[in-house]
Amino acid sequence: MGETKAPLPAVTENGAKSSKRGKPHAEPNWIIGLPRRKGKPMNLLPKEKQIQIINALVEGNSIRATARMVDVEHKTVMRVLLRTGERCSQILNERMHNLPCRLLQLDEIWTYCGKHERFVNGLDNPAEVGDQYVFVAMDSETKLIPCYRIGKRNTENTWHFVQDLESRVSGRPQVTTDGWRPYVAAIEDAWGANVDYAMLIKLYGKNEGEPYAPAQIVNALPIPVSGNPKPRLISTSHIERQNLTIRMQLKRFARLTLAYSKKLANLKAACALHFAWYNFCRVHSALRVTPAMAAGVTQEIWNLDSLIN
Repeated sequence: MGETKAPLPAVTENGAKSSKRGKPHAEPNWIIGLPRRKGKPMNLLPKEKQIQIINALVEGNSIRATARMVDVEHKTVMRVLLRTGERCSQILNERMHNLPCRLLQLDEIWTYCGKHERFVNGLDNPAEVGDQYVFVAMDSETKLIPCYRIGKRNTENTWHFVQDLESRVSGRPQVTTDGWRPYVAAIEDAWGANVDYAMLIKLYGKNEGEPYAPAQIVNALPIPVSGNPKPRLISTSHIERQNLTIRMQLKRFARLTLAYSKKLANLKAACALHFAWYNFCRVHSALRVTPAMAAGVTQEIWNLDSLIN
């Protein structure tokens, strides 16, 4: 008979079950109370490890790459992401009010959950599987993201997104969107006549080059819709550059990879983390401060510990 290998221990020295690869499934230490097992505290993930995980995620690393870098299980990374994402969502909801945003640009960025839209079948939940869009609003002057919304690209989500935006900004803004028609009724319902609104319609030529190369822009037509928008300020350049930032800093938005979101809850947590980090922690190279500081929301640069606690 050959020599048999000893099985992996079911419980680590501090009482936590180990994974198949011998790494403990650590739990973040902000769980209510300190759970104990047989008189010993459970394996709590140190705050330094949590900060390393969050730092890796906001800098564009995938879940499994982060797990390898920090030397934890990928399920531990997911737990930290979900809990921190919930905390970041609360921060954004509490802090983003009465904002002095004068030049707003709105756009949507595409991604998908679980599978591509063409593979969605009757067994899937159509609201959570397939194409998902992140509606994003951005102030051109402070680069602040006042609000965002994740969901299908339809009239209902557009309306709720604009209503949320209107409730968070003060004064009479100038708003620019692309040619998505539901914006017209949504902005009228939200602001009425107290807005200067214009669309920027871009005309594209045929893409005869690489299959994934963007089509060439033939013309851009600024179209005033309501109020008196200033022609020189009708632009979507800043929000489109923000879309690039999202794709660079959030691995799950990278095309042609396996890092796409498997669940809608994961996508929402990742976006909440990104936008909170972008608004409060990341110093904008053009502003020399964070967008939240430029907008007067806070007076200091936040560290990642502020997003966790």
